[in-house]
Amino acid sequence: MRYSVLGPALAHASDGTDVAVGGPRVRALLTVLALRAGRPVPVRDLVDEVWYGDEPPADAVAALQALVGRLRRALGRDRVVSTEGGYRLDARPEDVDAHRFERLAAEGAAALAAGDAGRAAVLLDEALGLWRGPALADLPDRAAEAARLEARRLDARRARLGAALALGDAPAVLPELTALCEAHPLDELLQALRIRALRDTGRAAEALVAYEAVRRSLADRLGTDPSPALRALHAELLAGEPAAAAPRPAPAPGNAPAPGNLRARLTSFVGREEEIAALREDLRAARLVTLLGPGGAGKTRLSQEAAERGAGAWPDGVWIAELAPVTAPEAVPEAVLAAVGARETVLRGAGAEELRTGNDPLARLVEHCAGRRMLLLLDNCEHVVGAAAELAEALLARCPELRILATSREPLGVPGEVVRPLGPLPVGVALRLLG
Repeated sequence: MRYSVLGPALAHASDGTDVAVGGPRVRALLTVLALRAGRPVPVRDLVDEVWYGDEPPADAVAALQALVGRLRRALGRDRVVSTEGGYRLDARPEDVDAHRFERLAAEGAAALAAGDAGRAAVLLDEALGLWRGPALADLPDRAAEAARLEARRLDARRARLGAALALGDAPAVLPELTALCEAHPLDELLQALRIRALRDTGRAAEALVAYEAVRRSLADRLGTDPSPALRALHAELLAGEPAAAAPRPAPAPGNAPAPGNLRARLTSFVGREEEIAALREDLRAARLVTLLGPGGAGKTRLSQEAAERGAGAWPDGVWIAELAPVTAPEAVPEAVLAAVGARETVLRGAGAEELRTGNDPLARLVEHCAGRRMLLLLDNCEHVVGAAAELAEALLARCPELRILATSREPLGVPGEVVRPLGPLPVGVALRLLG
């Protein structure tokens, strides 16, 4: 038997027919068990998730047992196994569409990164075809895990469009890319794909106009320039050279380093070994660490060095948001959203093609970070410290796997913050640098 949670919860018999599993709470119970297929789920966790947002019954354990009984009648008694203090769905992760989607999407991304666009297209079509509506539609508390799945869905959709361009299908996908880019004007990955598609269909002049529109939007809304990849594509367009390869999402875990946007170091790092060790220990113990010091003390370089050395602890990457260019406090969430590569990229809605058009960057940022194990480096917070503090507090409250390392001339003042003052370089190290 197989199970679907990328849309309303369903079970599928071996002959492919759908099995109705009952009312909303039974479907919520199936969703929770399916997400943890093959693993026991404690009764307390099941009660919390099935009745999330509502007051559980006075005898919650008995109420849960009644729901389990109804689910067993629908699936078969042996499908829902009683365990020590909980229940387990007798299934493999591969029997659940959400797990199967993530595997296929990762394999498709890896195939595209390896240059096999044909295989990537087949895998990504199969992955995207598993979606029947909003992820975890029957789970009351779906925000974090659903946002993570929706983000992976958009990654897969981008990769599929990149595969189409590599296969010479630019005319077929250009309308879809145009619609996506109109809905997400600051998504540089999508914009690069559209510019390539225009170029590949012989519309180089329109591609240059599209680049200029993106450049102006980034400057007006975020005060930033296009990414190096977009600038390189622009240079190729001006030179009349073949378009660069489509931007590719990170390959499957184990095939490449974790994602992130830390820049490659051009010089070696000298000294501060004790401070680096202390920072890494702080980040293991606390979710918000602020590196404090005057301007020019080396906070940025030290924070990046510590983050890079500990990058293995964050499988979803280390992302630096440079706040020095941000002049208005209200622009801080949008700048951070851009830095983590999530500018207006959330897909939602009952239909597979429905696009989010909300304009709350903090909400979009929470949706992007929720469910991800990542380190966010907020650099140079002092001139927007109030806004940075509000953003950090909101993210930490709603994104349990997120950690933040900030650099500032003053503390953020957020509960739980660990402050690490940075003093001057030791004399010996300073002399080595001068020498």
